[in-house]
Amino acid sequence: MQFLKHKAYNMRRWSIIAPAQAGSGHTTSCLSAADIMSVIFFHAMRYEVDNYSNPDNDRFILSKGHASPLLYAAWREVGVLTDEDMMTYRQVDSVLEGHPTLRFPYTEAATGALGVGLSIGVGEALSAKMAKRNFYTYVLLGDSETAEGAVWEAVQLAAYYNLDNLIAIIDCNRLGQATETMYGHRLQRYERVFSAF
Repeated sequence: MQFLKHKAYNMRRWSIIAPAQAGSGHTTSCLSAADIMSVIFFHAMRYEVDNYSNPDNDRFILSKGHASPLLYAAWREVGVLTDEDMMTYRQVDSVLEGHPTLRFPYTEAATGALGVGLSIGVGEALSAKMAKRNFYTYVLLGDSETAEGAVWEAVQLAAYYNLDNLIAIIDCNRLGQATETMYGHRLQRYERVFSAF
């Protein structure tokens, strides 16, 4: 447990440092999800760091792409990025962009628009089932993006195809861009809505 807390602490730290040096970034969206990312990257996910293109590696999609500093901080903790790399966040020639793109080789999906990550995750999980592969696809969503219809279309398909190899996690920080989210911290509401499918 202490190991995971330490990783989350370091991810929070770099989620502040990188955007601060860049002069922009969505720090609060990173801070609220650091513990979640620590558990995903250092406890739940199975992957070979040195062979990340291994088709049996678990996948991770950051659907709330504006929290990209947290994604990069996680990969820093894994050991594929250095402190110097982190300081290039949002520079013109850097692969560490404001939203994850495929220029960064450990990005599973480019997620600039909210609501698309889970649909991509459904596609990956369905392809794994069809190809009889054993990997899991983890998708981290923000609670605000659950207002997007595409999220619920993806949930419906995941239920229809019984995608038990897809793990969707919602960061319930109750913060939207301009106001609080519809359900706030009422996790039971999210549970009821997802269970309806």
